Amino acid sequence: METSGEHRGRTVAFMVAATALFAATSLLAKAIGTGALGPALPPLMVSLGRFAFALAGITAVVALMRPRLTRPRWSTHLARTLCGWGGITLMFAAVARMPLPDATAISFLSPVFTMLLAIPLLGERVGPVRWTAAAIALVGAAILLRPGDALQPAAALALGAACAMGLEAIFIKRLTRREAPLQILLVNNAMGTAIAATAALAVWATPNAAQWAALAAIGLLMAMGQALNLAAMRQSDASFVAPFFYLTLVWAAGFDLWIFGVLPDAVSIAGAAVLVSGAGLLVWRDRRRGGATRPPGA
Repeated sequence: METSGEHRGRTVAFMVAATALFAATSLLAKAIGTGALGPALPPLMVSLGRFAFALAGITAVVALMRPRLTRPRWSTHLARTLCGWGGITLMFAAVARMPLPDATAISFLSPVFTMLLAIPLLGERVGPVRWTAAAIALVGAAILLRPGDALQPAAALALGAACAMGLEAIFIKRLTRREAPLQILLVNNAMGTAIAATAALAVWATPNAAQWAALAAIGLLMAMGQALNLAAMRQSDASFVAPFFYLTLVWAAGFDLWIFGVLPDAVSIAGAAVLVSGAGLLVWRDRRRGGATRPPGA
């Protein structure tokens, strides 16, 4: 019989691996978008790879497991997918134009945007602790925006990505009340592939072999990361799992240093520390009270 310690040990392993995979997808997107693997591809092409190859992997899992599927809530799925596609496209555009850890840290504002949007959309009430956590996270984001310099368009892209992913979490909450996770992933990636393919036609550029391999890796690694996240959630309480999402920032900094030779400066470290402190407090508070906020990637 397994002990609680064994469950938690597996949870840690699952989340360390999942966050590494999430950071790796951003790293590959940066390599494709900066021309490291050939002529730079636009973010819309990267998004198509992310959804199309993730769909292939999830479809194979569904074919093997044959889960019971119910009638989807198409309008909610469409709203969620549009937000997710928009968020990931903006994120891929941001990582190609700014340090990977900075873009990753700004994306951690998504729980803050989820909290703010849950007030009008879900009728939630927000107390002083959550407002304080949101304010701390926003201060961290302001530091990363480097107010002493001109506002970087890339930082605005990362902010837009965080907002879109925050809204996406609202629709995910609605879907999880009625549908199984595997069905949600299947429908999301099928819709996302259709939307991404339509958008990519306007900027189509045929990838080379290395870029095709990187696009396939982005989709498959994202699907694997989501699967590991779900496995971790089954092993342990959400309050134990949630803080591990911030390991993504550590992986992003390591990958950026290893591949691109970019070392985070004092401003990046300070801004990320403040932002993660605020976002982490918000996630912890919501987990304690059973709220809707989810960390990035949930």
